[in-house]
Amino acid sequence: MNSIEMKTRCGICEEEKEEGIVLYRLFICDECEKNMIHTEPREEKYNYYLQKLKNMNQENQFYDQSM
Repeated sequence: MNSIEMKTRCGICEEEKEEGIVLYRLFICDECEKNMIHTEPREEKYNYYLQKLKNMNQENQFYDQSM
């Protein structure tokens, strides 16, 4: 049997990924999830992640809700 590969665009890195989580309406790939968890508030990346997460309340083009 053929397996079907499903890729979804990550709302953080905006790359097509197969594995991750959906937080509210935002798909977050495993790699970004791990990076976010290990980022301290004093790090520059923290603000980047914060801005991306603030946008999750808006209509999202990255997560296909029909899945």
